[in-house]
Amino acid sequence: MSRRRSPLFLARRSYRKRRLRDAARMLPVLGAFLFLLPILWEPAATDRRDTAPDGIYLFVIWALLILAAAVMAPGLRAEPREDGAGDEGVGGGGAD
Repeated sequence: MSRRRSPLFLARRSYRKRRLRDAARMLPVLGAFLFLLPILWEPAATDRRDTAPDGIYLFVIWALLILAAAVMAPGLRAEPREDGAGDEGVGGGGAD
């Protein structure tokens, strides 16, 4: 009389992989926000804008975004499926 129910929560590995994919999708949005942030900075006491700190900031953010993507990349690699079906690409191998 008792039926087997599927677990209420996702497996830890698939949950973490999905969250990592979500973080990878948000990385460009975060990068765009951080790149546009210097526009909001107040200029110094002079009339002219000092571009050297802004340029350094942009290159540091750029390097950190590359580093974050490199750290996330190994976790985003597709794992082989258990049912023997590999990734055949678009079209799934076709019908013979």
